[in-house]
Amino acid sequence: MPYPAPLYERAASAPPVPSGLPLVIALTGFTDAGSAVSRLIEYFRDDLEPAPVFVFSNDVLLDYRARRPVVSFEEDHLTGYRPPRLELSLAHDALGQPFVLLAGYEPDFAWDAFAEAVIELSAGLQVSSVTWVHAIPMPVPHTRPIGTTVSGTRGDLVEAHSIWRPHTRVPATVGHLLEYRFAEAGAKVAGFVLLIPHYLGDTEYPAAALAGMDSITVATGLVFDGDGVREENREYLEKVEEQVSGSDELTRMLEGLEERYDSYMAGSTHATPIIHTGDLPSADELAAELERFLASRPSGDEDKRGGPGLG
Repeated sequence: MPYPAPLYERAASAPPVPSGLPLVIALTGFTDAGSAVSRLIEYFRDDLEPAPVFVFSNDVLLDYRARRPVVSFEEDHLTGYRPPRLELSLAHDALGQPFVLLAGYEPDFAWDAFAEAVIELSAGLQVSSVTWVHAIPMPVPHTRPIGTTVSGTRGDLVEAHSIWRPHTRVPATVGHLLEYRFAEAGAKVAGFVLLIPHYLGDTEYPAAALAGMDSITVATGLVFDGDGVREENREYLEKVEEQVSGSDELTRMLEGLEERYDSYMAGSTHATPIIHTGDLPSADELAAELERFLASRPSGDEDKRGGPGLG
């Protein structure tokens, strides 16, 4: 079908891209528990400064009224316009290892055309593997490592790190479509679903981004300096301790989640969680966070983005 503009264009200052690099995909969209992918994209762009190679068209892919661009206003005039970005870039990890990065918003439109374009561009770059991450809320305790469900064509990663292997139907994201199309094309592809504690799913939880980094590392060998994110995580936990006191009732609830988690891990899988490098809170810290949320939430109120939700 015709589009109002080309689906993508090559960046004017696009660098040459070596063949055989891993492709990492980070797209925000339907689910992003703990703001895991949003924070990953922020880290990639701010710390790694990737060089755009192909830039996708907002006019084709973006619903502006659903995700409005940001403008800057200074007293009596506008000083800037910042639309969302969706780019295929060349990036380098903390050791200088190059990789291809597809990062930005999940397209609202033209999914099939977008997936076809990404497959074609990746084939032209001869990427060696494809890895993507996203995050969903789960009734798991914060005091245990963040687990993953692993899918795709890499059986070694599934066997080693997929701790939950459901038989279910879920609303798709464009990441799912890309994984499906890459698998059809015979690519080496792995998708990591981060299983984030549901009571922290609506917060900006830095440990979720750390778990995403570690998942990518396991799949690709890329190394990321997450010191800044780890510091954010420590500050996050300190604020919890400062703002609220502990609760015996909520601590018992946490202990119930821990017991169920430990029982499941002991009896139903040989896979092991990827140990992320964030600081795990104590039971008292978690109980305090839960108590703060319950105290601040109006009765009958629906979960709101930006604050923790018990689902």
